[in-house]
Amino acid sequence: MSTTTNRDRLMLAISIVMAAIYLFPLYWMYITALKSGSEMFATPPSFWPSAPQWGTYTYVWDSRDMGRYLWNSLLIALGAMALITVLGVGCAYVLARYRNVWVDVGLFLILMLQVLPASLMITPIFVGFSQIGLLSYPRLAVIIAIAAKSMPFFVVLVRATFMSVPQELEEAALVDGNSRVGAFFNIVLPLARNGILVSAILIFMQAFGEFVYSKSMIQAAELQPASVGLNSFMGPNTNEWNNIMAYATMYVTPILAIFVLLQRRIVSGLTSGALK
Repeated sequence: MSTTTNRDRLMLAISIVMAAIYLFPLYWMYITALKSGSEMFATPPSFWPSAPQWGTYTYVWDSRDMGRYLWNSLLIALGAMALITVLGVGCAYVLARYRNVWVDVGLFLILMLQVLPASLMITPIFVGFSQIGLLSYPRLAVIIAIAAKSMPFFVVLVRATFMSVPQELEEAALVDGNSRVGAFFNIVLPLARNGILVSAILIFMQAFGEFVYSKSMIQAAELQPASVGLNSFMGPNTNEWNNIMAYATMYVTPILAIFVLLQRRIVSGLTSGALK
């Protein structure tokens, strides 16, 4: 009993240390946003500002038109999430229920797409979109590009959720007179909604922070998302780190709040397909 208790305490201590190491950059971002110019470069560095500069947030919000950037990020993230959810749910269901060589080939191709980085895909996507005139609608182009990149991740997660739903329930619904489509919407979809919701939330969080496609396809400043706006701070002589950190704080905090509020649902949704 004593050995088990000591091991649990050791694992708890290791977990706390690892969490502190992981969260320290986030803490440093928040306090740097509140520091004055001299405090940012003080040696040794201070771990709490002596006179917090709360006005930095107001200055950055007004001078950088932060509301517009966040609105564009929200539109792109919601659009990508909606498109992936509508198309990905059906794809995941087919891959979960029907097994033959063509379905296996489709699943293999989907997994291969997940391996490809955005930096590798951006050139052919940009050229293709330019040829068909889609770059005239840059936010739509970014939404479609994000959907192409994130669809495999969504499909794999939702497929595991569908596989955890007993197929006997569908067969019973078919015996009762339901069609295959009716059984899907009335039986399977309600049981899988947790996993679908969590996967959609994860897609939203990814799309909200997307940078590569937005930077390459959206040239008009009024249409750019917050990730590109943050990059506009960078330059060869950048020294306004408090403004950069204030911008990053306002950009990151909504996503952190969503994750904290929905963490239990996210964990339960991710593990819902682990056991069948």
